[in-house]
Amino acid sequence: MTVAWTRAGFVRAALGGAAVIAGGAATSLASRSSSSDRDILNFFLLFEHVQEAFYRQAIDGGQLTGELQEFASTVADQEARHVAFLKGRLGNAARQLPTPRFGNALSSPERFRDAAIELEELAIAGYVGQAPHLSRESIAKVATLVSVEARQVAWIRDIAGVSPAPRAADPARGADDAITALRKRGFVQ
Repeated sequence: MTVAWTRAGFVRAALGGAAVIAGGAATSLASRSSSSDRDILNFFLLFEHVQEAFYRQAIDGGQLTGELQEFASTVADQEARHVAFLKGRLGNAARQLPTPRFGNALSSPERFRDAAIELEELAIAGYVGQAPHLSRESIAKVATLVSVEARQVAWIRDIAGVSPAPRAADPARGADDAITALRKRGFVQ
């Protein structure tokens, strides 16, 4: 027995298959666990905490002037709000935060600027790498942080006189890789 396909029948079958696939994707999104969200949000909290401490210590060091001072002051306040936002989302599940150490990264305005670029790029790579693993609800909230982080790195890169957007897309980094980079730099232990 042969089955003759009409154009309308083919379209209905294709749409039905698409609905099944979309339903599976929605189920997959819905099944992401709150423990996964908690782990990822705690990863973001670590980065935001390190960034806030970096900018606060740079301001307190008194070596920054002009554009770098304005950048550090503005971004420190933004990072503080990011930390508060993430702690609010996590509640009692918020991780214990280490005391960051920045060594000679704050010893001159140039070293600060270079470390700020590195830190902001690393944060963006961490967000890009981990955000897709969040639940739909959490990713919608975190997206607001990512856009600010992207503006921050563009701003400091512009101050440095390098392209504010050197790539068409930012690379992703896994959580372990990003934390290892922070440790290599000596920012966290």
